[in-house]
Parts: sequence; C-alpha cells; structure tokens
Amino acid sequence: MKVTSAELGNLDIKKLLIKQSVPASIGILFMSVNILIDTIFVGQWIGSLAIAAVSVVLPITFLISSLGMAIGIGGSSIISRALGAQDKEKALYTFGNQLMMTLTLALVSVLIGFWFFDEILLLFGANGEIMKPAKEFFFPVLFSVPFLALCMMGNTVIRAEGKAKFAMYAMIIPAFGNIIMDIVFIKVLNLGMFGAALATSISYFLCFLFILWFFIAKSELKFQFHHLKLKSELVKEITSLGFVTFSRQGVVSLLAIIVNHTLFVYGGEHGVTVYGIINRMLMFAYFPILGITQGFLPIAGYNYGAKNYNRVKETISKSIVAAAIMATLIFLVIFFFAEPIVKVFTNDADVIRTTPQALILVFSATPIIALQLIGAAYFQAAGKATPALLLTLTKQGFFLIPLVLILPNYFGILGVWIAFPIADFLATVVTAFFLQREMKIKLVEND
Repeated sequence: MKVTSAELGNLDIKKLLIKQSVPASIGILFMSVNILIDTIFVGQWIGSLAIAAVSVVLPITFLISSLGMAIGIGGSSIISRALGAQDKEKALYTFGNQLMMTLTLALVSVLIGFWFFDEILLLFGANGEIMKPAKEFFFPVLFSVPFLALCMMGNTVIRAEGKAKFAMYAMIIPAFGNIIMDIVFIKVLNLGMFGAALATSISYFLCFLFILWFFIAKSELKFQFHHLKLKSELVKEITSLGFVTFSRQGVVSLLAIIVNHTLFVYGGEHGVTVYGIINRMLMFAYFPILGITQGFLPIAGYNYGAKNYNRVKETISKSIVAAAIMATLIFLVIFFFAEPIVKVFTNDADVIRTTPQALILVFSATPIIALQLIGAAYFQAAGKATPALLLTLTKQGFFLIPLVLILPNYFGILGVWIAFPIADFLATVVTAFFLQREMKIKLVEND
C-alpha cells in the first residue's frame, strides 16, 4: 500500500508515532555513530593532529548544515499544515522556495569560505600545526557544502510528507558510505587527511543523490519551475520558523564555549575532559527522545493544519508519555552503569574516579525533559514562531548559561554539574505552563 501524507490525518496516533519516530531515532543514532567512528579512524590511522583538525572543521560544517536544517524545518512546518488543509499548491510553493533559499545560502557560504579560508580556520581554532591538516580537510569538504545543505533541508521535507523510512535511509546511506570510504581512502590508499575529506564529501553527495531520487520517484511534491519563484510571505514564514532551529544551534555553540571556559577555570584540563565525555553521552543517549520529537512534528503539524485538534492533543499527550518512558530508562542506565560507560572512553584513573558522579548529576532531570522537548516542538509544528523560539531557548539560553556563570562561584566545579538538572527543571515548568494554557484555551476554542 502506498504511503501518503493523508495517513497523518487518519491513522491511529500510537501507530503513527511508532512509524514516524522509530526511523527518525535510527537515523539520528547512525549520524552519531558515524561521527564517533570517523573520529576514531582519523585518530588511529592519521594521528592526534587529525582529530584536532576534524574538530576545527566539523563545527563549520555543522553551522552550515544548521542553515539547511533551519530552512527545512521552517518550511516543513508549513508543508505539513498545507497538506493537512488540502492546500497542495502552497506546499509546492513552499518546497520551491526552500530549494532556492538553501541553494543561495549554501553557495554564498562556499564563496565566503574560499574568500576567508585561513581566517575562518583560525577563528575556529586551527592554530599552529593544526592548520596544515585542517586545510587539507576543509578544502574538499567546502565543495560539498551545497549538497550537505540540500540534504538537511530535503530530509525534513521527506518527513513532513509522512515518509519517515525514506528520511531514515537518507541518514543511514552517508553514514555507511563515509565509514567504508574512510577505510578505502585512509587505510588502503593512505591518502591521509585529503582521503578523510574525500570520504566525507562523497558521503554527502551520496545522500544528495538518494534525496534527489526520492523527490523524482516517490514524493507527492512534484513542483514546476514557477514554484521556484520566491514569495515574500513564504520566505518570511520559513525564516521565522527556521530561526528557531538556527538560534538553538547558536546558543548550543555559545554554551559549549562558556562551559569549557568555566570548567578550565575551576577544574583545569581535567574538568574539560570530564565534560567531553558527558557531552558525548548527551549526543548518544538522547537519540530515542529526539526521534520521538522528530516523529511528533509532522503528525502535529498536519492535524493542526487540518483543524483536527483532538488528534493534535492526543499526539501531544502520547508523545510526552512515550518520550518520558524512554527518558526514564536512559537515566536508569546512566545511574547504574555510569562507571562502565566512562571506562569505554578512557583509562585515566582520575577521570574514571570523578566522571560517574558528574554524569549522574547532569542526567538527573532526564525523566522530565520529554515535556519540555515536545512542548517546544508543538509550537513549531503549529507555526507559532515566537513561543517556539522562546521555549526552545529556555533551557540553554535563559537558565543554563546564567546558572553556569553563577553557581561555580559558590560550589566550584560542582556548580557546573548541578546547573544542568536545575535548568532542565525550570525549563520544563515554564514549558508546561504555556503548553497547558495552549491545550485548554487555543485548541479547545477551535475544537
């Protein structure tokens, strides 16, 4: 049976969540594993400077990809609601405008990258001996930037159509491709950093080819040339909704700078190392919760556009319950297996001694974060850019950064670790207030 976006409006919510969330979770997991294995390969086969070079270049590509993702998520919210309202023409114009915006920004990014090549690498930390391998890695990767941006944009549109499995495939293909080509170019052909860059660039291109095939062969969005014409009202709405995603990435980057600086002041290099392990765990452990959140977005957006508000409320409640169960299981694993988890990353006795407690503290509010994530995602799915932006930035921007700056003055390095659960709790309380008001007033009034 052919899968269509109409399923988002009539299939059982529980089945829909499974159908949308499981592939999203698997895709996020493969992306995380890809980054980890890629780092291990270049470290083992090229050297420690290679890890430093990749660490410099990857934040640049993440920043660019967040532009594509921002345009994708902003436009996909509009597409989901347009399909729900049976307004396919608006969905087609939105997709066409997403393509033009993504291509324009990606090409501008490439030109800026080549024009300020050395300056950008220095800005992101390519000092001393790191500069040479960073240049070798950055040059080929920069050519692949438009493909990366289009992949991130296209993936969210695929999910907005309700075809989560294809979105998952689009994330798995570059992960496998990158790992295989790393082995060929680095280990077999001994091409060093240039080989690592080729593997990364070709993996982005493989993802692009798959997404291109999807929109030609499988997509409901068969746009025509006139749909590429930019419409100011759509550009404005895509930008306002996408700004939520881009702002989140910006705040996360700012948070990393502040946390690392604070930890160095109060705990030296040891403190930064501990946070490095914790940050890896945050990336891996939350993949099922983030998958549920990604699965939630097209279901809520479609039904909000179709004015099926009872289904919207059911989607919210069931998503929160499912994510809360997963979050609780994650915390229990961290609580009981903190030390073995840390030992996977290092053999340093001091790190093994101090990290488990910090890991447990940082994850201690995990069981309640589902409400905060789903609540913020609802406002984005409903096209309400301002509350979506504010709630998305609540944890890191409004609570965590100030707490990290204040608490260590009284509690030392412990203040950094306890800032995380306190920020989680406060952000959840704020989100719960706005989400409850939305469900009781806005959704009921239009029911």
